[in-house]
Amino acid sequence: MTNTSEQFDKVIAICRDLFSKKAHDYGTAWRVLRLPSLTDQIFIKAQRIRSLQENDVRKVDEDEASEFIGIINYCLMALIQMDKGVATQPDLSAEEAIQLYYEKVALTKKLMEDKNHDYGEAWRDMRVSSLTDLIIQKLLRVKQIEDNKGKTLVSEGIDANYQDMINYSVFALILMKRF
Repeated sequence: MTNTSEQFDKVIAICRDLFSKKAHDYGTAWRVLRLPSLTDQIFIKAQRIRSLQENDVRKVDEDEASEFIGIINYCLMALIQMDKGVATQPDLSAEEAIQLYYEKVALTKKLMEDKNHDYGEAWRDMRVSSLTDLIIQKLLRVKQIEDNKGKTLVSEGIDANYQDMINYSVFALILMKRF
């Protein structure tokens, strides 16, 4: 588990670096996005990963790794939006956004460690394509919960699904031996 914890931190460091650089370039314009818009952005990235896994020809020079990083960062934005609400204008400094990013990552890492303990790191024997499918399944669940105005009868909430997508993306990047 120590190795997984260290690998998780390395993946997140790369994601956070990109998030920080984009916050410098664009500010926190993403604060105006409603949750369904963020969910759709994540969905687009997951669908692209699946397409890259299934097709031999690529017409855009970006690989799966960059899309998994995008999923992680968009999911963290969504978790922040869930707490802060949607803004009509960017209302966070880059520093404030990065602090919130750290807070959400810490909660997500704790969930990963707890589940890894209970599941015995079963993800290490999975295929990256299966992790992609699980992310798409989680996205479809989130879309359904959003369509139900956030109401569920017995299911976990949207935040847990975003956290799972982050962790599945981290696992995929580790399995791809990128980090």
